[in-house]
Amino acid sequence: MANINAKMVGDLKKQTGAGLMDCKKALVEADGDVDKAIKILREKGLSAAAKKADRIAADGLVDIMKDGNVTAMVEVNTETDFVAKNATFQEFVKGLLRTIIAVRPADLDALNAAKFDGTEYTVEETVKDKIFTIGEKISVRRFVIVEGTTSTYIHGTGVTGVIVKFEADENALNNAGFSEFSKNIALQIAAYPTPYLNREAVPANVVEEEKAVIAQQIKNDPKNASKPAQIIEKMVMGKIGKFYEENCLLDKEYVKDDSMKVSQYVDSCAKAFGGKIEVVGFERFEKGEGIEKREDNLDEEVAKMLGK
Repeated sequence: MANINAKMVGDLKKQTGAGLMDCKKALVEADGDVDKAIKILREKGLSAAAKKADRIAADGLVDIMKDGNVTAMVEVNTETDFVAKNATFQEFVKGLLRTIIAVRPADLDALNAAKFDGTEYTVEETVKDKIFTIGEKISVRRFVIVEGTTSTYIHGTGVTGVIVKFEADENALNNAGFSEFSKNIALQIAAYPTPYLNREAVPANVVEEEKAVIAQQIKNDPKNASKPAQIIEKMVMGKIGKFYEENCLLDKEYVKDDSMKVSQYVDSCAKAFGGKIEVVGFERFEKGEGIEKREDNLDEEVAKMLGK
């Protein structure tokens, strides 16, 4: 049997982040073979991750990285905000972004199968190691890659992330004011989220459904009972503009000057820069959006503690 000393245990802990006792047991089981001990710990990590699979990870962070004309954004969820603020976890997210930019995976399955930045382990294996080390469920929820001229914004410590893509000529891009302008558009999207870029981006069925709702609202008003169908139609078209203002970025009031729409702000900046600017798309991730957090029942928790 190999002689397991404190230095071996300490070195293994540094390599894996596992607890001292776990490292010692793994070395004993592996008869001092460090590589085998790492494998044993990793296998235990897979087991630990499986036990945490049904937990709800609705916290975490959104982060963004740019490399030349490529911009990547990722949302990684954790169970608590405490873990999201951990420097080791944040560096893991940075490594994930480097991996995304280097590999350009098509989807989450491809990302999970890719080698994690600077290692021989896959992203999936690395995530499970982090679960084992940190002790919480960690989930890579989504990512996006945008190529071209972009501006980015991250609100708070990764609460909301935004990437905006522009088409602009050299006059606009080389103007000193373009950086502030593009940042303002990103801030707008973060502060006032809209599902669509412009009116043309709204699916026809969504518009028709909204028109039907508005038409019914108008007909439900007794004052409109005797109005002919063509008048009702004109009233509907008059009101549909409000829908566009609330749901389309370029129709929205500009966050820093509500006397103009975002489209007007874009046009005014293009004119001031002596060039052409077009907002062609955006991506917005909000940490945990759509994930229903589990509400613990205090009475049930107390009953469990008392063995009732």
